[in-house]
Amino acid sequence: MDPQQLLDLYDRQLRREARPDGPGCRVEHIDGVVRQTGPEHAWNGVLWSGLDARTADTAVAAQIAHYRAAGLPFEWKLYGHDTPADLGDRLRAAGFTPEDPETLMVAEADNLPDVPVPDGVELREVTDETGVRQVVEVHTRAFGTDSGHLGPRLLEQLAADPATPPAVVALADGEPVSAARLELTPGTDFAGLWGGGTVEGWRGRGLYRALVTHRARIAAAHGHRYVQVDAADTSRPILRRLGFLTLSTTTPYTYDLRAGLGEHGTDSP
Repeated sequence: MDPQQLLDLYDRQLRREARPDGPGCRVEHIDGVVRQTGPEHAWNGVLWSGLDARTADTAVAAQIAHYRAAGLPFEWKLYGHDTPADLGDRLRAAGFTPEDPETLMVAEADNLPDVPVPDGVELREVTDETGVRQVVEVHTRAFGTDSGHLGPRLLEQLAADPATPPAVVALADGEPVSAARLELTPGTDFAGLWGGGTVEGWRGRGLYRALVTHRARIAAAHGHRYVQVDAADTSRPILRRLGFLTLSTTTPYTYDLRAGLGEHGTDSP
């Protein structure tokens, strides 16, 4: 498929026609904005907007009011092809903080090569609370941040669909050393590959690539044609060599509830 057609399909299925991604979440279409609101541990934010110079500032203010009333920090997920062209500047002026930009990359799920894992390493699909704890442990060690919020989300995914693993963990002699999440969106062509992390000492040994291709096989087995990644600078060249195409860029703009009240800060999703 032509990259522009693929981007149009992505925008339609995962943004404009987005579905709630967990229990207790709802997706609303209001005045040119598609947003998700859910529990505090869920992802809360703006998925898509169709704005122009006349409507943008009012829409931004309305989203701030909505999430402030709900008591939830949130994210505006801004893509490089979104309008108006200065929407990022408008978000910063309203109190949002941009995080590092990422690259939207997509590949056909069943066209990725097999990647072997090092001797002594096993890739295990997460199916229970033990696996969830291992994923949280890896992310905390790999990224140096508190990743406890992942636990409730992964457990909710398992409860809603026990047959579909929400993550895959790499075990070296029984010790979790790498992990990555998987989101299969029913009724769409896309599966999302998220949160790949590897603990120090195991980086550069192919675990990230192996987790990408393993999750792609799961996605293909569940009927998803494409896998999608929001790639950081470090992973973009790896994904390109695996056969991923670049479709756009995406920048998370986060809004802390203290913004506009005399204190400014950032909040990670």
